[in-house]
Amino acid sequence: MIKYEAVVHGRVQGVGFRQFTQQAAMRHNVFGWVQNEDDGTVRLAAEGTAGQMDAFLSEVRKGSPVSKVTEVDVQEVAQVTHNDNFRITK
Repeated sequence: MIKYEAVVHGRVQGVGFRQFTQQAAMRHNVFGWVQNEDDGTVRLAAEGTAGQMDAFLSEVRKGSPVSKVTEVDVQEVAQVTHNDNFRITK
């Protein structure tokens, strides 16, 4: 399994982006979490197979119809805490 943390920049708060991300994760059987950050970005942590993660991150990079993603900083991590689901934490 591949584990990533990512910070999403752009117009991603107040536009349903966390719910969009959660739905994308469920479509691709990816586990993890997503939350708003105080600086206006959205942070997520996700775990899945290479194919699942590629498809999921592709959707995140495109964003929802009302969001505007300008940058996604992704880094591989050793562990992602989840309960076999993808949840909105904040």
